Amino acid sequence: MPHTPHQPLQHGFDLQRQAARKAPFPSLAARRDRLLRLARMTKRHQREIIAAITQDFGQRSESEIRLAETGAVIQAAGYARRKLKRWMRPRRVGVSWRLLPARARIAPQPLGVVGILSPWNYPWSLALLPAIDAIAAGNRVMLKPSEHTPATSALLAELVSRYFDPDEFCVIQGGADTAQAFSALAFDHLLFTGATAVGREVAKAAAANLTPTTLELGGKSPALVAGDADLDAAAEAIIFGKGFNGGQTCIAPDYVLVESRRLDALLHALETATAKQRPDARDATAPLSAHHRQRVDALLDEARDHGCRVMDPGEHAPALVVDPNQDLALMQEEIFGRALPVISVKDIDAAIGYITARPHPLVLYAFTRDSGLQRRLMGETRSGALVFNATLLHHAVPGLPFGGVGASGHGAYHGRHGFERFSHRRGVFYQAKRTPTVLIRPPYRRWLLKLLGY
Repeated sequence: MPHTPHQPLQHGFDLQRQAARKAPFPSLAARRDRLLRLARMTKRHQREIIAAITQDFGQRSESEIRLAETGAVIQAAGYARRKLKRWMRPRRVGVSWRLLPARARIAPQPLGVVGILSPWNYPWSLALLPAIDAIAAGNRVMLKPSEHTPATSALLAELVSRYFDPDEFCVIQGGADTAQAFSALAFDHLLFTGATAVGREVAKAAAANLTPTTLELGGKSPALVAGDADLDAAAEAIIFGKGFNGGQTCIAPDYVLVESRRLDALLHALETATAKQRPDARDATAPLSAHHRQRVDALLDEARDHGCRVMDPGEHAPALVVDPNQDLALMQEEIFGRALPVISVKDIDAAIGYITARPHPLVLYAFTRDSGLQRRLMGETRSGALVFNATLLHHAVPGLPFGGVGASGHGAYHGRHGFERFSHRRGVFYQAKRTPTVLIRPPYRRWLLKLLGY
């Protein structure tokens, strides 16, 4: 058979498929062992991981790598190990009185082989967090990391091959052609994190095999600053969310909405928060490449050319764009960088209308302590998550599902939600030895059916 560029890919898939058939239901001990190895791999090689990510970005905050990359993986693996026994336990469900004394259970089972296509912006954690959930659910995992972070992807491949057998967990490196072939494999589940346009192609490729997908896409996540909000606290949270990782975060605030009467006060608070959190480039993360830097610079230049006020402290911090025209590229696409539009609206009704008129975001941030407004946002808006008076922090709660809705994706993982995402929840029915169901078998008795409520 002639060698093809995707021969290792097919070989890895076949190996994992065979292993899943031979041992389809890994024990609690086996799953915990795999999770422990993954955590140890990350903890023992943290310095190498930091160096690889920094090499890929050119400049990346070491503190942010520890918080969002290595620390997140170690904590998630530990959480799954602690909770796994309970998650694996069959769950009892109620049975109609008409079927008593029968019993019913939901028994989670592994799907088989799970594929993961991970992005470049968090090249360690967004590769391994879904892998943790898939491994906890008892699956074999194949990972295709981003080709845009080659040093981190190479380190992932090296370390995974050292800590795992290839039929447990393997990493496939390559470019766009490899990703395309990867998407076309007959996985039992495929998770993709990245751009919406690429997500559509991944979904199309998976559909040919009827492979279920989880798509984590992103979009334009708003930050709504209500009339009762503490502007200093809101500004601190917004600048933290936008400044983290240089704005290259799918759940970063993409734009800010505020009532016109409070616009100037909020702008001042945002400037103050920027000076406090991002005084210089020491803790800043650079754009991944010259292309990404040029793209964001072009968004800001276009805004200036159209007469927008741009408050730019430098490449190390968020740049505020005040009331940009809606036709600008800045307002038409996910920014994924340090530019931050601040848009004034007449009142809270106009703000909610602005949000609901657009595609559902991955997260809606709302700064308000008004319980009535909080309930209104719960009932009138739709987003992957709704976060009050903070940014980014919901991602650190393992009990919350992480995922989008509509244009921002579908499906969710994290913690138990990820365990269930990568499990088949099998319905199990136990018929009792003495059963009344014979009463509803032919020949049917009308009086009895009526008595039973049929």
